[in-house]
Amino acid sequence: MDAMTLLHERSSMGKLMGPPPSPEQLEAIYRAALRAPDHGELRPWRFIEFSGEGLERLGELFAEAEYREDPHAEDSVLDAARKKPLRAPMIIAVIAKVTPDVAKVPRIEQVISAGCAAHGIVLAAHAQGLGAMWRSGKYAFDPAVRKGLGLGEEDEIVAFVYLGQLGGRHKPIAEHRISDFVEHWS
Repeated sequence: MDAMTLLHERSSMGKLMGPPPSPEQLEAIYRAALRAPDHGELRPWRFIEFSGEGLERLGELFAEAEYREDPHAEDSVLDAARKKPLRAPMIIAVIAKVTPDVAKVPRIEQVISAGCAAHGIVLAAHAQGLGAMWRSGKYAFDPAVRKGLGLGEEDEIVAFVYLGQLGGRHKPIAEHRISDFVEHWS
């Protein structure tokens, strides 16, 4: 797949199945992530890979977050939270590893750089015929999840990238008029 086709045709895939990406596929995925723009060469990212029992451990963190939010949550709500990571054979959490007080590289640039690394993961997965879905939601901001993943005070979860084999068809993505998004100052 050439680069322009990849960029123009990539879409999220919500239905994923096993097996997880192979070691060779993962190496290509991480190599792409590490090419993210990185002002100051801070390398402001970290990746946590979940598969097998690791997905279940992540599900327990999600359930803990639900319980912390509502100690009276029904078992069905907690069970649904536990099952969310099981929607794919692998998840990569992309963490912005922020270095505070860097004058020339403000916090927002470091977080955006980690976001670019996540985008590199998604693009590299698609380029290899894998499915990927970038998810975040309330769990990315929950203190129980952050603590369970060992995040520092300055760190941020920018994505939970679900990865696997295509389990369905890509949904057609609506075409957008470029002129709706571009302003010209000539």
